Amino acid sequence: MMLLRPALRTAVAAARPRAPLPRTLLVRMQSGGDGADATAAAPPKKQQQQKQKGGGKQPKVEEEPLTGAALTAKENEIKQDRLAKARAMEAEGRAAFATTYPVTATVALINEKWATLEAGAEDEEADVSVAGRIMARRVFGKLAFFTLQDDTGVIQLYLDKGRLGEEFTKLKAWTDSGDIVGMRGSVKRTEKGEISVYAREWTMLTKSLLPLPDKWHGLTDVNKRYRQRETDLIVNPHVKETFRLRAKMFSGIRRMLDDKGFLELETPILQTHPGGAEARPFKTFHNSLDMDLTLRIATELHLKRLVVGGFERVYELGRIFRNEGISTRHNPEFTSIELYQAYSDYDDMMDLTEEIINGLATNLLHTETLTYQNTTINLQRPWRRATMHQLVAEKLPGNFDLATLADNSPESLEKAKEIARAAKVPDIGNCMSVGHVVQACFEELCEADLIQPTFVIDHPVEVSPLAKPHRSKPGLTERFELFVYGRELANAFSELTDPVDQRRRFEQQVERKAKLNLEEAAEVDEEFLAALERGMPPTGGLGIGLDRLVMLFADAPSIKDVIAFPLLRKED
Repeated sequence: MMLLRPALRTAVAAARPRAPLPRTLLVRMQSGGDGADATAAAPPKKQQQQKQKGGGKQPKVEEEPLTGAALTAKENEIKQDRLAKARAMEAEGRAAFATTYPVTATVALINEKWATLEAGAEDEEADVSVAGRIMARRVFGKLAFFTLQDDTGVIQLYLDKGRLGEEFTKLKAWTDSGDIVGMRGSVKRTEKGEISVYAREWTMLTKSLLPLPDKWHGLTDVNKRYRQRETDLIVNPHVKETFRLRAKMFSGIRRMLDDKGFLELETPILQTHPGGAEARPFKTFHNSLDMDLTLRIATELHLKRLVVGGFERVYELGRIFRNEGISTRHNPEFTSIELYQAYSDYDDMMDLTEEIINGLATNLLHTETLTYQNTTINLQRPWRRATMHQLVAEKLPGNFDLATLADNSPESLEKAKEIARAAKVPDIGNCMSVGHVVQACFEELCEADLIQPTFVIDHPVEVSPLAKPHRSKPGLTERFELFVYGRELANAFSELTDPVDQRRRFEQQVERKAKLNLEEAAEVDEEFLAALERGMPPTGGLGIGLDRLVMLFADAPSIKDVIAFPLLRKED
């Protein structure tokens, strides 16, 4: 089917961490990271005084300052100090960067299995080995309490010199917040009620050379969070939950479609004829073949050729590339799913869209009602269906219906432009048909008001070059776009199967591109037309912008919040 038009739109809702964070972690999540012992509630100035009093500082090793991504002088100093600790470990035959570690329990498992352990009690027979990152260190003479974070949550490490012996001194001297360690011991609940691993032995697994963000300020700069996503994931657990939700959503979609008999097949990313959407492609060159190529802007045409070849239910979930603007709703590379089902139409695609999105919400979030940016979104089926002409007429002066000008005569086109200007629709002069005027009016006047799920159906033929003509409404096509929170989430057709009509529409696209000097892809794809000439069965096609769908489910305001490594402007 088709990929959402260049003005893509979507939203997103929040998932919660699998294991709740202890209240103490809210205070000590990000420690200063310079290797000094710290108390949880000490203000920065007091901590500095404590560092000056504390001993046990490792001797400096002569090293050239190492460069990195925008290292500050302070970070470089910390890095050298931590390198010195790593060298001190190696000098005693201890690895600072281990090869493996026999983990026997996750944090979530420990918290669950020993949930009924009473305050002050220890399960002396327990023998667990857990591994993770030190998020905070608190040292009190012969006792120390570290906060350890693994992929499932956080837990306290109870470190007692009486049990660890000389290893306790080395643990204090060699570890810093951010280090990845292995800890073996029993399980104890402290008098204050906190489940802890009561350590018998410890192992350095990876010495962290750079500190975690300052615990008093955290990692709050948005651009830095995107550029240093790995750090963002470490110190902001909700970010990890967003990407965990994303993965589950993609798995859920694949599972639903596979259960319905769909096959996922890959189509080329490098293409000679970009097609399937009106978008500007990225260009590249193949040296061996001496051939200009582009990155795909949609998977549509190749998937439909597979339908011609006999795959009656086929889809691809993957990356799309469009050389266009960046915004909170647009990223040059994004993830979509396109699917095609033979012997179906756009009504079937509406039902399938509802089933997929409602099913994901029910299965993953256990609700049919989402909250996106403080707005309640109701996903209960069925969803509203309204024609584009109907929605536009509601916004025009006198509720004028542009469908009455469908003859596309010069007089009708000028009349349509006059009405659009009266409604203050900008840039209407370049519209070459009444259908283009209708779409311009819809985008300017209607989209933002479509908050609850709405299928906008029956689009003009001039703006739907790959959709089948409507079976009972001349000048329109059997096409819909799904809008939620004023943004497009999905686009679907009863697919055009007439090769003669398809050729004519391709040629009209090329003509319009030349007349308006557009940079969007518009070519007559002879290979695709040859496939249609062999015969494609009646087919329904659907495309969903998955990044925007994740935004909606995760309540994320920007598409960059749901893409692990979004494209960013190069730093100076």
